[in-house]
Parts: sequence; C-alpha cells; structure tokens
Amino acid sequence: MFMVRSRPSFVCQNCGAVSQRWQGKCEACGEWNTIVEEQAAAGIGAANARAGSKGRPFRLEGLDGESREAPRIVSGIAEFDRVTGGGFVPGSVLLIGGEPGIGKSTLLIQTCAALARKKKRVVYISGEEAVAQVRMRAARLGLADAAVQLAAETHVEDILATLNQGERPALVVIDSIQTMFTDVVDSAPGTVTQVRASAQALIRFAKTLGTAIVLVGHVTKDGQVAGPRVVEHMVDAVLSFEGDGAHHFRMLRAQKNRFGPTDEIGVFEMTGLGLSEVANPSALFLAGREAGASGAAVLAGMEGSRPMLLEIQALVTPTSLGTPRRAVVGWDSQRLSMVLAVLEAHGGVRLGQHDVYLSIAGGLRIYEPAADLAAAAALVSSLTGAVLPADCVFFGEIGLSGAVRPVIHTGLRLKEAAKLGFRNAILPPPPGEKPEDSPKEIRLRPSNHISKLVADIASLAPGKNPQRERTRDEAYS
Repeated sequence: MFMVRSRPSFVCQNCGAVSQRWQGKCEACGEWNTIVEEQAAAGIGAANARAGSKGRPFRLEGLDGESREAPRIVSGIAEFDRVTGGGFVPGSVLLIGGEPGIGKSTLLIQTCAALARKKKRVVYISGEEAVAQVRMRAARLGLADAAVQLAAETHVEDILATLNQGERPALVVIDSIQTMFTDVVDSAPGTVTQVRASAQALIRFAKTLGTAIVLVGHVTKDGQVAGPRVVEHMVDAVLSFEGDGAHHFRMLRAQKNRFGPTDEIGVFEMTGLGLSEVANPSALFLAGREAGASGAAVLAGMEGSRPMLLEIQALVTPTSLGTPRRAVVGWDSQRLSMVLAVLEAHGGVRLGQHDVYLSIAGGLRIYEPAADLAAAAALVSSLTGAVLPADCVFFGEIGLSGAVRPVIHTGLRLKEAAKLGFRNAILPPPPGEKPEDSPKEIRLRPSNHISKLVADIASLAPGKNPQRERTRDEAYS
C-alpha cells in the first residue's frame, strides 16, 4: 500500500495565488518576494478524510417557506447603524478595513462602549496593543466607565475558549485579523493561510453561538484589505473606513452587506473626543464655500438613500507642456476624461492646450454619474471666468452624444437643496411634466444637451455682452 505524500505548495502572501514552485515574482499580482512555501495538506479544509467514508444526507427546503427579518443589535451610533443596515445581526461577521491611523480602533471602541452601556456583554481583543494602551484611549475618549471586557491575545484557540465561558457575548472585536494565529496551520501570523484559517475558526464560532464579530483588517497600498480575498467572501459584510488625513471627515462605506444595502455611507468628524456623528453632512461640506469664485459648482448628489450637497472645484489654465496635465481628486479620472472629450466634441470647448485640475471639496470620494453635469459646469466656469449662481445646484449624467440623461432620486436631491437655501436647479429634462416631490421654492431649469449648458455659462463671462448686462438668473431662464 502506498502512502500519498503531501507536496508543498507556494502561496503568494499578497493575493493568495498558489503555484507549484518558488519564484521571485508572483504571476498573478506582479509583487516581488511575496511567495512562501506552505504544506498543501495543512489547514482547515485539507484533504484528510478517510477513504471510502460516506456523507450524511440532509433535508432540502423550498423557496416558499416562512422567513423572518433578521434581529438586530442596535449600537446606538446612528451613522454606524445606517451603514450596517440597522445594527449588528447576531451570528454575523463584519470585516472593516482602512488606512493606518484613520480611526478604525477609535470607532470600534466607541461602538463597544455604546453597547456595553446597554448592559450587553462586549469583548475587545487587541492583537496589536496592550490592555493599558486600549485603556488610555478609552479614558481619553471619556469611555472608561463602560463595562467593556479587554484582552491582548493573538492565539485563536485561547480566545475561543475564553469567549465560551460565562454569558454569550453580544459583540466581539478582533483587532486585527492579521495578528491572529491558530495551531492548525504551521505558518507565521499574517500569512495567507493563517489569516484564512483564523477567520474561518472565528466565523464558525459566531455562527454557532450567535455572537456578532467584527474583524479589523489591514489594507494594502492601493486601499484593498490585505490577505486572501476569500476572507471577504467568507464574512457577511465588508466595510471600508475612508478619509483624508488633511480633513476631519471620515466616511464609513459598505462594500458588501448580506443583511442590508451596499450603497449607504456614514459620515463622522474626528474631534478631540473621538469620532462624532455628522447628521447633516451637506451643511459641513459647503461651510467654507466661496460664492463669488469661478470654477465652482454645487452637486446635488446621492450616497445610498442620503442626499448630499458637495462642491466640485475646477481649475483650467493654459499649459506650457506638450501633454496637458489632467489631475483629479475625489472623482474617477476616466470619468473626467470622458466629460472633457464630450465638452470638446459637442460643446465647442477647446481644452487641448490647457491643464485641468478637478477636486471634490471636503475629502469625499464620489462615484455616481450624476456628477457629470456639475463637473462640466465647473470646468466651463473656470475656463471662461464666469461665476455660477450661488443658489444653483447641478446634477445629471452626460452621454457620449452630449445629451444630458436623467438620474434617480430627483425629488430627494431637490428637497435637500431647498433645505439649505438653494433656489435654482440645473437638471436633465424630466420624463414627465414635473419631477416627483419637487419643492415649490426651487426653480427647475432643464438642460437637455451639453451645448446649452456651455452657452448659458459662457454668457455669464465678464465683458461678454457690454450692451446688455444680464443677471445670472436670466442666463438660465
């Protein structure tokens, strides 16, 4: 009888790709010196079943069975609960990632304290900091009175044995999953195999006992959660904590959520006492707006179910280089290239000899195509020197033919603009006679083509029509 010898495999510690031989560069992700030798038969899920063993049949069910809404554990932090879909679901596992120093640990210790004050058992396991360091942060945030149970441990088996004692925890925070290790895998902490095995053991514990677990994950230089991508498939929700170190605002965004929407966003402000919720982010993002400057347009955008007003700033200057610069912050650079091409092809705007800079004020990154019209307005305003009306918002998608296409949630965008004192809106032509839930105090000025937008803004340029001064309001009538 021959015994099958386990052959070693070589696993990339950056992307998790497996190869049969060692090489200096990973063919999957292109990183150098990231391939480590591991035993193929090691770890959870290895081929160690007895030959000839039979499986156990199980019962199959249909789609017409009774289903109930998943219960929730409300944390009390409204912005956090908004992103998770209403709170933590018992037995769910969340993975939260973010750059170092962005505030992940601060947000989670505040969430733990809020739940502990509701008489819930909350456990915070730190693999990177000592208990004294976590206590110092809690004291600085004014959370020392919360009954949060702390520990500094990295051994998964010891952690699970401790959590099984006493009352079932409502929430467990593991900070971070890259520091954990389990005995079932013979490799160093932080490797792809260890991260996968540790995460699977914690997920099995959460599903068995009904405890909600939050895993903190490190991120790579391109903003992705480090470790194997299979961990993101294993967990129930993946949250991204974003922000710019030069701004006080932080955004919590859901990239995956099995129990709620994936397009919600929570806005926080970093203060001396930790992260505070921002109930009205539109007012804060527009707080420092300079009304009399050219190259600035206000976008009535949407983040999930939340309308949000943002300022898009553009700077168009003549270039001295053979290839003009195209720099963008907070928006998709490919989307900017498309808008510039449409402006030149269908709007008659020549930008081939100009450097173009575009920025979303406040440090927020936006993804929706409704920002096309506001970005185009800011670009034309900067090129011509025209000052856009201070009480006007823009939103709409621009097609490659130059047509301005309708977008969703028109009524919510207009209501948010009316609440902040805006009285005019440049928007796509509505499919009906009037957008749904349109506020009476806002004057709608439909724009069906990019050429009309360019002509209206160009007419506001200084010295354009000295015989007859036109007000900005007349230019859009």
